[in-house]
Amino acid sequence: MFRSSGGNSSSNGDKEYNGGTNTGEIKWELRPGGMLVQKRDIDDQNVEKEGCIVVRVANGSQWHDITIQATSTFGEMKMLLSLVTGLKPKEQRVLFKGKEREDIEHLHMVGVGDRDKIVVLEDPAIKEKKQHGLLATTNENGAPNNHPISV
Repeated sequence: MFRSSGGNSSSNGDKEYNGGTNTGEIKWELRPGGMLVQKRDIDDQNVEKEGCIVVRVANGSQWHDITIQATSTFGEMKMLLSLVTGLKPKEQRVLFKGKEREDIEHLHMVGVGDRDKIVVLEDPAIKEKKQHGLLATTNENGAPNNHPISV
């Protein structure tokens, strides 16, 4: 199960609040203190009972909610993330509680719980190789190396 959102939309947009009903996907509830908060679905509250957790993954200005088994590894999570981020698992650096995690580490063993946040970054070494790969195919004038420019 995936839910994604861009980081640029800070307003409700078409998800309008109408006195307890909702015209969009998000449902709201009014807490006793007067705070308006997003209402959790009953299915989301029962996810942990099935051995699954929902993890919020931040990737740049986007975030994704991923449902995954608590006993899964970070490597398995990277495979799921490759479907939503477009980054191959080897191109991803996964950080939890400020530390980069290895592919063989299990989520529950390092303390990842339901609704915890994980940050995914593109590996800078891979990013640099991609840029150099593009630069190697062009000369200083921007033309492909195999087609010289006549002046």
